[in-house]
Amino acid sequence: MALIFFIAIALTVGIGFLWVMQEMVFKRRWSWFVFFLAAFLPFYITSLSVVFLATGSPEVLGIFQVLKEVVVLVAVLVFIFYQRKIFDYPLRLQSTDWLMLALLALAFLYLLLPLGETSFIGKALYFKAMLIPGLVYFLGRNTQFDEEEVGWFFRIVFLVAIGAFVVNCIEHFVLGAHLQQFSGYALYNQVINDIEPSGHFGLTWTFETQAVTKRLAGFFSDPLELASSVLMGFAAGLIWFLTSKREYGWPYLLVMGCSLGSLVFSSSRAAFGAFFIMLFFVALVFRLYKLIGLGFAVLLAFVGYVLLFASEDFYYFVLDTLTFESDSSAGHVVEWLLALDSMFANPLGIGLAMSGNFGSVSDELRVGGENQFLIYGVQLGWLGMLLYIFLLASGVKNSVSVFHDTEKLGVARIAFTGAVVKVGLLLPLFTANVEIYTYVSWISWWMIGVAVNEYSLLKKTENKLDDPS
Repeated sequence: MALIFFIAIALTVGIGFLWVMQEMVFKRRWSWFVFFLAAFLPFYITSLSVVFLATGSPEVLGIFQVLKEVVVLVAVLVFIFYQRKIFDYPLRLQSTDWLMLALLALAFLYLLLPLGETSFIGKALYFKAMLIPGLVYFLGRNTQFDEEEVGWFFRIVFLVAIGAFVVNCIEHFVLGAHLQQFSGYALYNQVINDIEPSGHFGLTWTFETQAVTKRLAGFFSDPLELASSVLMGFAAGLIWFLTSKREYGWPYLLVMGCSLGSLVFSSSRAAFGAFFIMLFFVALVFRLYKLIGLGFAVLLAFVGYVLLFASEDFYYFVLDTLTFESDSSAGHVVEWLLALDSMFANPLGIGLAMSGNFGSVSDELRVGGENQFLIYGVQLGWLGMLLYIFLLASGVKNSVSVFHDTEKLGVARIAFTGAVVKVGLLLPLFTANVEIYTYVSWISWWMIGVAVNEYSLLKKTENKLDDPS
């Protein structure tokens, strides 16, 4: 059975990879790299698990591991190659561009400096994990999609959201088990990532609640990535529903419903909170005030369910979360305090690959690791953390501006989704190393890049109108 799934994955991924490569290289459609990423990244870890389970070969596994980076790097090279006068390329950098460049430059400096106890290879791998999303952002910064291409992109996002919920339903109602219990996830983690199986389901503790109920992940790497990623599906479905004729709006309601369903199956407290923050942000910034009532109604319904219908285990799961008495909530606080202690003792940071849950960060050297802001703060100092915070703020601000000002519907939809996702991820950023969730991280940075590109064009047009000479 594992061999059959391996063949199916190899054929599907291989055909998709070759198709995107020929479109980029021979037809100059370098920006189509995002189609491959949007379709492959949600299945990335599950694909690797099945590949290793079927082949047992680290070499074959390595081929699948590098595909996402290869697609991004080829897109960058093709973009440069097809620029006839690359040195005359107009540079109109905006605040988001400068902040992204500053963060990457600081990380590169820390790669070269003799800081920390991690090996240079470990630091290089961590720097690569920061550089690739930056390249994805700058590719988005130069992407010019027409309405049809925007539609194709969002169809992939919608299919991922619906597919994740369908798999969750199969896990819950048919299998009564996690998909990862059959995909070779534990073996992959044990052999490749040196992570021993843990928890009552033989995976990791992330896959269960304090009451030993299942937290489902669908085809994503773990429940936390699923919870963060479906926020993007909900935001995309919402903007398409709001900008489409009502008689054609039911597919987008389906996407939003599936996203909420997956959110429930993931049992992620941070993502639940993020969902309501996202709704209030959308309502206030985009003047959709009815959403405040919807969010309040959903919150009341959830409270009513917990008080009247939920099991005793789930009731105390929610109560312990709110009072910070659960091991998970208390664990977050401990990790935050360890990270803050390191930042006060070493305000300039202690070096790359010294915090977080990325593969090149060893357990013996890790300081903190359950707060994306503090992860950068521990490694790159207060300056690195502040650059990251200002980068997020600038990206959201410019995307909101584009949504209000652009006349391009497709770009407005991308800008809306990018801004809402980044705001929606704020709470998960406090409790997880969210930037390692490649699907939601890379794709949302691409969206921010597309929005900033339009922002730059709008500013250029505005300056011409102000100065007709």
